[in-house]
Amino acid sequence: MAQEVRGVIAPGKNEPVRVETIVVPDPGPGEAVVKVQACGVCHTDLHYKQGGINDDFPFLLGHEAAGVVESVGEGVTEVAPGDFVILNWRAVCGQCRACLRGRPQYCFNTHNAKQKMTLKDGTELSPALGIGAFAEKTLVAAGQCTKVDPAVAPEVAGLLGCGVMAGIGAAINTGGVGRGDSVAVIGCGGVGDAAIAGSRLAGAARIIAVDIDDRKLAKAREMGATHTVNSRSTDPVEAIRELTGGHGADVVIEAVGRPETYEQAFYARDLAGTVVLVGVPTPEMKLELPLLDVFGRGGALKSSWYGDCLPSRDFPMLVDLHLQGRLDLGAFVTETIGLGDVEKAFARMHEGDVLRSVVVF
Repeated sequence: MAQEVRGVIAPGKNEPVRVETIVVPDPGPGEAVVKVQACGVCHTDLHYKQGGINDDFPFLLGHEAAGVVESVGEGVTEVAPGDFVILNWRAVCGQCRACLRGRPQYCFNTHNAKQKMTLKDGTELSPALGIGAFAEKTLVAAGQCTKVDPAVAPEVAGLLGCGVMAGIGAAINTGGVGRGDSVAVIGCGGVGDAAIAGSRLAGAARIIAVDIDDRKLAKAREMGATHTVNSRSTDPVEAIRELTGGHGADVVIEAVGRPETYEQAFYARDLAGTVVLVGVPTPEMKLELPLLDVFGRGGALKSSWYGDCLPSRDFPMLVDLHLQGRLDLGAFVTETIGLGDVEKAFARMHEGDVLRSVVVF
């Protein structure tokens, strides 16, 4: 029987979000209903509200979440009622050319629940990233549920569902940061700080944080940065080279998503070094680089989509590292809030006042 719960919707482009009654159907084949315990407020949710993803309003926002499986539909075997899970937006199909080549982290056919959640009047909702977790309960594909150790606090576990995983994965999975490497991270928001934490976890010897906000640079040091550069007053390329013996960093991670900062990343890497783009650009952005420089500097230019993660592999591992005291996921949580505070959280995010606001239920 369908359930009515409270959830946060974005009714139209740039309109304030509001709490509405959401109708959640019983799970069908391959689906699960999850009782959400916590959900982070991510920039991607703001992009949905602003119409920057698509115009399929109204949206049911929220996607960086953890909770407990309440019920499952026919044929679901990977999770069961009572399991504590992190929700993910990469439910791999197992059948596409990437999966069949043993690279499920690049799955081309990730899937979501087939049924729609609605408003009370029957208006269909578009769940953010196929999840829609600013709600007391949500309907997802069972493959979007990744079972982890229930000893972890929901408000920190959920962050692995998007931003923290994107940053850690950009360093470890995409960038291949290893012991003794030098790393520069341009942009020290939630994703950039996660890339710093991931680089420290991987054993990087020198981690250079670059931002225009001294508050963010101070937080980056807490996350593991060994050096900081305020690029508002200092040329970051020259600073990174100076801090790496004149050579440039082995891996430069761009966590802003702008042509200007990508160009800085390109020239701040060592010969044969790696640039990783994890910041999300907008459709109209263009990049111009001398092709001879691309050829002559060698190395690799990579993009990192969701940190090139495989949730079934990476989420449990990172939760275990957190529980062992080797990865402080709690450091990413600035505040916990209620459902009615999401609009204010967006404003605080825009002003750079928080690393993560997390809705708790």
